[in-house]
Amino acid sequence: MRFPLYIATRYFFTKSKQNVINIINYIALTVVLIATAALLIVLSAFTGLKDFGLSFSNVFDPDFRVEAAQGKTFEMDSITLSKVRDLEGVLDVSAIIEDKVFLNYRNKNHVAYLKGVDSNYLNVIENNTFLSSGNWFNEEFDEIVIGGGVAQILSLGTYDYNDFLVLTVPKRKAASQLKDPFINKTSLVSGIYSVSEDLDKKYIFSSIPFALDLFQRKQNTYSSLELKLDQKINRETLEKNISDLFETPLKMRSRTELNAALFKMLNTEQMAIYLIFTLVIIIALFNVVGALIMMILEKRPQLKVLYALGVMPKDIRLIFFYLGGMISWFGGGFGVLLGSMLVLIQMYFPFLFVPGTNFPYPVRLDFQNIALVVLLLFVLGSIASAWASARVGKKIQFL
Repeated sequence: MRFPLYIATRYFFTKSKQNVINIINYIALTVVLIATAALLIVLSAFTGLKDFGLSFSNVFDPDFRVEAAQGKTFEMDSITLSKVRDLEGVLDVSAIIEDKVFLNYRNKNHVAYLKGVDSNYLNVIENNTFLSSGNWFNEEFDEIVIGGGVAQILSLGTYDYNDFLVLTVPKRKAASQLKDPFINKTSLVSGIYSVSEDLDKKYIFSSIPFALDLFQRKQNTYSSLELKLDQKINRETLEKNISDLFETPLKMRSRTELNAALFKMLNTEQMAIYLIFTLVIIIALFNVVGALIMMILEKRPQLKVLYALGVMPKDIRLIFFYLGGMISWFGGGFGVLLGSMLVLIQMYFPFLFVPGTNFPYPVRLDFQNIALVVLLLFVLGSIASAWASARVGKKIQFL
């Protein structure tokens, strides 16, 4: 009669000294625990850094941007703009006219992009901490808002009536270019925003009439429409509805598509980190394989007894498989709990800060990262346990 598996397992673990084997098992479990916790912590830290980096670009990047499929501008009247605003899923719309300008202030020069925006622009972007000083421009006057980087380069402050900022662009009409190829327009700086070092040097803002006059464009001419949308909106339906309102071919790009290179770089870095720490876990699981093989060698007398009592080789292999699985899965499970706890502590009670600052190191506990770690651990732990336990059958054949 075949010996019950649970009795065989109990006999197997009570008939020899366990001190050395237990120490080896504890070491293997601890190594798996540390490697798993490290993987989850690093992925959470990278996710936090990714969100932190994208938060800067998200200030100026809308949910979707509508642009001309060909050329730099398209025409749109106020009725069409109202129809776009009334489309289902559209929370708000801002019309934009944008082009490059040359800035001059007291013999200091800089090149930036001027964005002429309407009154709805601040409703489309994330403007919670947009302005660092001054006020948003008044559409009735020739006022602009500049970035902190531009202000530093030009040594320019707000409401400086002693000297005005000069904006210069090339003239669009060929006949007028022969006599004077540039058009100049003066403005008063009403506010300074601060987002990031690169963006602070890149964009300045004005009213649409001011920008149209400077760029020598006629009324109802725009470079893009920036949309704030409901998260449940269907993109294909929205794109079709917008295309039906315009005779000019348009294209619509999401925030991800506007920063395609940045998202590709971040995803590539995350994949590289995941693969590197996957290798670390694989190396850690070799400790599990080594512990199981040493146990197989140490338990050879007990294996003979079990085999003589009628326990089949596949049942003995199953014992070692479950033992390796317990070391891998329990060690990894405790590692996930430890890593999650440390990440949550850093999120709500930060103890690590960016060197030289009081800014806490950004982390975010993401369910996708936890699922990836658990899946990786389950698969690799099962493979390692199956590989080590498969050697039991070879040992039994020579008992």
